[in-house]
Amino acid sequence: MRLLIVEDERRLATALARGLGAEGFAVDVAHDGVTGLHLAQEREYDLVVLDIMLPGLNGYRVCAQLRAAGHDTPILMLTAKDGEYDEAEGLDTGADDYLTKPFSYMVLLARIRALLRRRTRGGARVLRIGDLTVDPAARRVDRAGTDIALTAKEFAVLEHLALHAGQVVSKGDILDHVWDFAYDGDPNIVEVYVSALRRKIDVPFRRRSITTVRGAGYRLETDGGRDA
Repeated sequence: MRLLIVEDERRLATALARGLGAEGFAVDVAHDGVTGLHLAQEREYDLVVLDIMLPGLNGYRVCAQLRAAGHDTPILMLTAKDGEYDEAEGLDTGADDYLTKPFSYMVLLARIRALLRRRTRGGARVLRIGDLTVDPAARRVDRAGTDIALTAKEFAVLEHLALHAGQVVSKGDILDHVWDFAYDGDPNIVEVYVSALRRKIDVPFRRRSITTVRGAGYRLETDGGRDA
């Protein structure tokens, strides 16, 4: 899942991006309201973490403009302010939740997960590809009833392939959806994770479910793959 953090305190934004990245999220960061609004309008996000006191355009206005434009992405507002009026104003502009600084990172993470569960309940489904099951809400994978332990990034790559089962997904598309837009490392990192997935979801079960389409990308076979 892809998150956007709009926060002008750079150390806090960096810390949050690193922490959430370690949880398997792809995280983009903006340090002012204008840039944050532009990114939120131009790119697809599963959730926006939005500070209220921002240069250029405050969080209230960013939130209001997104809602006015029809964007229903969950928004978690952050502020150093404390008071019922501020919370009410944030929620009235369309925010889904509100967290006052200073806050515990674990509380923030719990709020994010709760908002994502609320958004996906009844929408995001358990993905079944043959005997392979991917549950985005519970972040669980099993094959033929056997649980498979994946790292956060491995799960994110598999989830993206599962969402597009039967289709060829390019390396660039995987990078764009699983890593953040500022990633400038070796694009072959995708091959590393696909290989790791094969060792976990295919090899122990003697299956071949992730196919390499030379020059195009990867495809997760809709029938769960053939016997190896």
